[in-house]
Amino acid sequence: MPSQPLSAAVLPDFLPAELALSLAGAERHETSCQSARMVWHAWGAVALPTLVLLHGGSGSWTHWVLSIAPLRDAGWRVLVPDLPGFGDSDLPAGCTDVNDLPAHLHAGLHQLQGAGLCAGPVSVAGFSFGGMAGALWLAEHPQDAVQLVLVGAPGMGLAAPDRTPLKGWRHLQSALAQEAVHRHNLLALMLQAPQALDELALRLHIANVKRDRMPRRRLSSTDIVARILPQVTARVSAIFGEHDALYRGRLSELAAALPLMASRWGSWHVVPGAGHWVQYEAAALFHSALLEALSPEPKT
Repeated sequence: MPSQPLSAAVLPDFLPAELALSLAGAERHETSCQSARMVWHAWGAVALPTLVLLHGGSGSWTHWVLSIAPLRDAGWRVLVPDLPGFGDSDLPAGCTDVNDLPAHLHAGLHQLQGAGLCAGPVSVAGFSFGGMAGALWLAEHPQDAVQLVLVGAPGMGLAAPDRTPLKGWRHLQSALAQEAVHRHNLLALMLQAPQALDELALRLHIANVKRDRMPRRRLSSTDIVARILPQVTARVSAIFGEHDALYRGRLSELAAALPLMASRWGSWHVVPGAGHWVQYEAAALFHSALLEALSPEPKT
């Protein structure tokens, strides 16, 4: 069963003071599935509608660090897990890719609901790898959520042909050499503008990639999400940065294809000037788009 809430000590100690203050009152809960522990972070009153945020690959809940307070203040109970194999969560035995995660998300959510820690069904927003996880989760367990927002999600079968290759860093002995690679990788994949690569983005990234225990993921380069979306009964919307490295030159194709993939389509949003990590690089514009995507469907 989930643990009792812990203190705000779950926050990284390098967060700027104002940001740390905005995240005060964080709860930490643990759920269990297949003998593996999954850590969830929560903000906002339990009685509020619940929004589950799923982070990207080589990440943790901190991929959403700029989004949590605005969403809580907009009236959501915000739940942000560290996905299995990332952050503070265990890597379950035999878990090698995103298709192994739905059972853990389903079990974890229902344990939290059973303990009175959130109401359901919930809404889900998944960033990158987390978007894939959300789609697979809700295809297998459609009763768990009423809507899904895909944020920069791969798995659509529309890879960009000219992506800048990422570089390895674990073999490097020098911290400065490792940092140079991290900066390269952030600008190659995550961020569009060099000025968006600030000290916080770098620190968050370094802390996250060091705790990635699922290194041989391959399904993001397939069309797994495109194939599974027709089975998702939740309303599906999408938010992508204008310069998302995963879809450079192909975003218009994706905009045309996604409504045909989803059985129940919501809305499409492009955030101007932003790259893949859109909720960090263009936080205010992203939050407006997300709240619009999450708004109730107009009655007919």
